[in-house]
Amino acid sequence: MRIIRHISSVPKDLQGGAVAVGNFDGIHRGHQALISHCRGLADGARGPALALTFEPHPRRTFQPDAPPFRLTPFRSKARLLAGLGVDCLVSLHFDLQVSRQSAESFISDVLVQGLGARHVVVGYDFVFGHRRAGNVAMLREAGAKHGFEVSVLEPITHDDDVCSSTIIRVDLETGRCRRAAELLGHWWEIEGRVRDGEKRGRQLGFPTANLHLSPSALRPALGVYAIRFGLEEAGGTVWHPGVANLGNRPTFDGKGIILESHLFDFDRDIYGRHGRVAFVEHLRPERKFDGLDAIKAQIALDCGQARDVLADPANAQDRF
Repeated sequence: MRIIRHISSVPKDLQGGAVAVGNFDGIHRGHQALISHCRGLADGARGPALALTFEPHPRRTFQPDAPPFRLTPFRSKARLLAGLGVDCLVSLHFDLQVSRQSAESFISDVLVQGLGARHVVVGYDFVFGHRRAGNVAMLREAGAKHGFEVSVLEPITHDDDVCSSTIIRVDLETGRCRRAAELLGHWWEIEGRVRDGEKRGRQLGFPTANLHLSPSALRPALGVYAIRFGLEEAGGTVWHPGVANLGNRPTFDGKGIILESHLFDFDRDIYGRHGRVAFVEHLRPERKFDGLDAIKAQIALDCGQARDVLADPANAQDRF
């Protein structure tokens, strides 16, 4: 999948295709349906399938002091979109100046001139342009004028709930990993570079791979989780079962939230490697312990519980 960051840089071979437009935060089941429809239209017309999005997320531009909320930072989003068969991710810079672009200008400058779109795919609640003046009705009228077709997809639901990034954020913030995964259609992940830590886990007999959260990434419920840790191996990802603590490490007066993952039956140096942590089940909240013996005993219990959770076929990595 190619990635393009300037609308003026779209080559001819990527113009004239089907374009799915959205923020795509989480790449949940609703987003997947949108991309699948776009991919089908592109195949039917023998053209490219493109995903058009913006970075940073517009919410960050309008609410710079809001708590971190991103479900999928750019690297994660790009990987998931590539896996869905997108030929090109057009990621346009978003700032206050761009936010003042009129809906009409977005259609003419981006969709028509920049992408030469033959088909545009959006969700039922899609709005765009300055003060969100553009909507699906305007988009359809513009399509008739400029010669592109418009598909508007209805919401995707699961157990009577709409698959939405907002609902998924609430699920993760309250520790409901399985429910979030059911709406996402995949386990939710945090990923990043494995960094050197204070080696306390190794001193306790439970060495950890430590990841620092991206400043923009959502903070799920703090505490201990059953997880799988993914490492890139030979062109793919190999998943290792484990247990992780996400938090401030109150027993040691820690500062800043760190994700510490202990991988079962694993003894390799992975410092500096890129890791992916898939959250399977929230086991308990983070808490402060009275001494090392108490924390070692609890970690052993956590490991046993996590092993049981991960052995359940309902929690398999390929469950969704």
